[in-house]
Parts: sequence; structure tokens; C-alpha cells
Amino acid sequence: MGGTFKKAAWIVVAAAMMGIGTTDARAQGTETTCQKEDFEAVVEATASSLRDLNSKNRPEFQEKLRELKLKRNWNQNEFMEKAAPFVRDDKTAVYDKSTDELLSAISSMGREGASAESPDCAILLELRARMNVLVDTQTAKWQYMFDKLNAELAK
Repeated sequence: MGGTFKKAAWIVVAAAMMGIGTTDARAQGTETTCQKEDFEAVVEATASSLRDLNSKNRPEFQEKLRELKLKRNWNQNEFMEKAAPFVRDDKTAVYDKSTDELLSAISSMGREGASAESPDCAILLELRARMNVLVDTQTAKWQYMFDKLNAELAK
């Protein structure tokens, strides 16, 4: 769980450090100028959102897992075995796969934007859209895990 967030944050920060250059392009039919700072701002905002999402949800989720451990009277070995499905199952695997694909695309777009002789501002729009989907995907994953855990605690 934490590894995905660390990976996301690392790739997002790495993209910011790539030095995506200044460009002129047509975006949605309007002439716009993309600045390096525009790309960096999108990347930093996404990294910040992912950090906030993780720091907000992880402690509460871990506390709920501890509550379940106490409620079920599990020893540490039982806890490690029986709590695993709340963190990793077929649906979280789909979220993780989507996250990995988004991170790969974001990284590729960052390299493309950095190396293009005359990059298109549409890349900035697509980068922003993919980063929004990344945050939404992680938000949905957290919600799913909380819903599953809360349902178990209610039993």
C-alpha cells in the first residue's frame, strides 16, 4: 500500500525535475503558451495530493485494522494472515494495475515533453488529466478498503 504511494510520489517528483521546457501550442482551439512552471505545478499538486491522501488515510486505516484484531482476538500471526485481504484482493489489484499504468504513462509523457523540440501544450492537458485520474484512482482504492473494513467491523 505505502509502496505504491512512494512510487507515485517518486515518479511525479522525477517528472518535475526533468525540466519540461517552454512551448507554444494550440489547446482546445486557443493559442496558449506552456511554461516549465505549468508542468511542474501540475506535478507538484499531484504529488501533494497523493501525500495528503496517504497521510490522511493510512493512520485511520491502521487503527481500524487494530480494532478488528482486538475484536476478533487475533494473535499477531493470525492478524497478519487475516488482515491481508483488507489490503490486497482482486479489486485492489485492479486499482494497483491502473495506478501502475497511469504512472508509466505519466513518466512517458514527461520524457516526451522534456525531449520534444517543439512540444505541444496538449501534453500538459493530458498530463493534468492523467494525474487527476491517478488521484481519483487512489481515492477510490482507499474508499473501497475502508468500506470493506468497516463492513467487517460492523459484524
